[in-house]
Amino acid sequence: MRSFRVGISGGIGSGKSTVSQIFGRNGAVVIDLDALSRASTAAGGAAIDAVRSTFGEDFVDRTGAMDRTKMRSLVFSDPKARSRLEAIVHPVIAMESATLAQKAQERGVACIVFDIPLLVESAHWRASLDRVVMVDCSVDTQIQRVKARSGLDETEIRRIIHAQSSRALRLQAADTVIFNEGKNLLAIERELQSLSAQFGL
Repeated sequence: MRSFRVGISGGIGSGKSTVSQIFGRNGAVVIDLDALSRASTAAGGAAIDAVRSTFGEDFVDRTGAMDRTKMRSLVFSDPKARSRLEAIVHPVIAMESATLAQKAQERGVACIVFDIPLLVESAHWRASLDRVVMVDCSVDTQIQRVKARSGLDETEIRRIIHAQSSRALRLQAADTVIFNEGKNLLAIERELQSLSAQFGL
């Protein structure tokens, strides 16, 4: 039997990773595309040689990993640079996520959850998913959460938010919306119980 496939997304700081982790604790296999992206640009990662040849040694730090701060500054100021980076990293992520999903399918897992930061921006995902769950909160809450966890200033956070799909577009793309505002972890877990059952967990 084919595993039920769920895409989880949301803007930066929305709490989508928390929602994915809860599904994972309920028995789903979680494939975190952001983690795959970071791994691909870590020291020895599958994308590092192409990053070095495309952007130069200045964008690889002394450990051999991509300099994420320098690259983030570049891609937010230069859309063409962002496209070049995506052309390097996205195929690596697609191949690795497909491999992980196939292995999960072969094990007969009931549900595979794909944690996809840019689900709306990457239109090809919709056709391969049975359900899209969007985690939503206000922009002010996004800013507060990202400040607390990353130390980025508000101007930088707003640049990241602006570079992502709008809140309206994300909500339009959703089959189910989890509004993650002013809720503790227990409240979110309770809200996800019925969804987990729908997903065969």
